[in-house]
Amino acid sequence: MSHSAAHRVIDTVGPLLALAPVRRRRVDQITIVDGTLIPTRDHRLAAQSKNYRYSTNLQVAIDAHTRLVVALGDPQPGNRNDTIVYRTSGIDQKLAGRPVMADGAYRGNPEVIIPYRKPADGSALPDWKLALNKQPR
Repeated sequence: MSHSAAHRVIDTVGPLLALAPVRRRRVDQITIVDGTLIPTRDHRLAAQSKNYRYSTNLQVAIDAHTRLVVALGDPQPGNRNDTIVYRTSGIDQKLAGRPVMADGAYRGNPEVIIPYRKPADGSALPDWKLALNKQPR
């Protein structure tokens, strides 16, 4: 990423992140975690990923109610999946003891709440699981 591109990103995202700061967040607040691929020219940390660019996988956690950023993980190579990066980036320790929601890519992390998946035998999900998946959070 060039110097000018980094400044453009900071100028765009900075005001969105600088909303009213909160001194302490309640432990029972639900956070939402997802990873994003950030293209970079620094090949020391980046790896060729699914978008055919050298990128890093950055885990971002937001508060489900206010949509403000709560925590960031350390950048990891872009060719690693979200399940692994969640554990190795340190964001799991930052969110320890809090309810964490994520998409289906976080299977294998028992502390993360993910949507119910279709059974392996191809049968339909029970109605109560469908209702929970569609429920607004």
